[in-house]
Amino acid sequence: MSLAVRVIPCLDVDNGRVVKGVNFVDLRDAGDPVELARAYGQAGADELIFLDITASSSGRQTTYDMVKRAADEIFIPLTVGGGVRTVEDVDQLLRCGADKVGINTAALTNPELLNEASKRFGNQCIVLSVDVRRAQTSASGFEATTHGGRQSSGKDAVAWIVEATQRGVGEILLNSMDADGTRQGFDLELITAVRKVCDVPLIASGGAGKVSDFAPAVAAGADAVLAASVFHFGQMSIAEVKADLAEHGITVR
Repeated sequence: MSLAVRVIPCLDVDNGRVVKGVNFVDLRDAGDPVELARAYGQAGADELIFLDITASSSGRQTTYDMVKRAADEIFIPLTVGGGVRTVEDVDQLLRCGADKVGINTAALTNPELLNEASKRFGNQCIVLSVDVRRAQTSASGFEATTHGGRQSSGKDAVAWIVEATQRGVGEILLNSMDADGTRQGFDLELITAVRKVCDVPLIASGGAGKVSDFAPAVAAGADAVLAASVFHFGQMSIAEVKADLAEHGITVR
């Protein structure tokens, strides 16, 4: 467990705008990413994650520009993911000001990419982003999906996370598709299952609905807790989440 639990807003970006949906669909607009990044930096966010959720090659330049502008505005670590397919993509995002780069679909297609990226840039800046859903066909009961949760990878999610850490990934962004946008709380069963086999920092994502949802995720094994719509639409503030975590005896920054 890291010394202080991090509270991280996530900006899901589509064509240069922040959007939010439920179970990865029914997206609605949540604002300008650079403005939101600035506001979160001032509001006490420990880090920020940008996920380009429809990262087609056509939108790539938009993303680079947005990352540059956001990195100029904030003084907290910035992780960027979405459409990262090659070591060159990682290099470009780091040059634009990202501190860490999230890799999802491309790693499932070509796991060697994780070895290459962590060897070249250091594992501290390579994050495995994994979109997980329940599947009776998987040994752990969870499978990893690709293409923004739209396709099954055929891989057991827990086994994949173990493999990815062995390949040099320095952090896991664990997205629960079953909990995403439902505001019914984090997927504690999933967090617990991954924590048992994973010794790198774990970011829990998906399901935050109220301030009291965050402490149980930490108790289940998360080193960082992430939320999107509840922060974007003002249901709660980062300060409120940190205050509740502190009340539960959890160290925050």
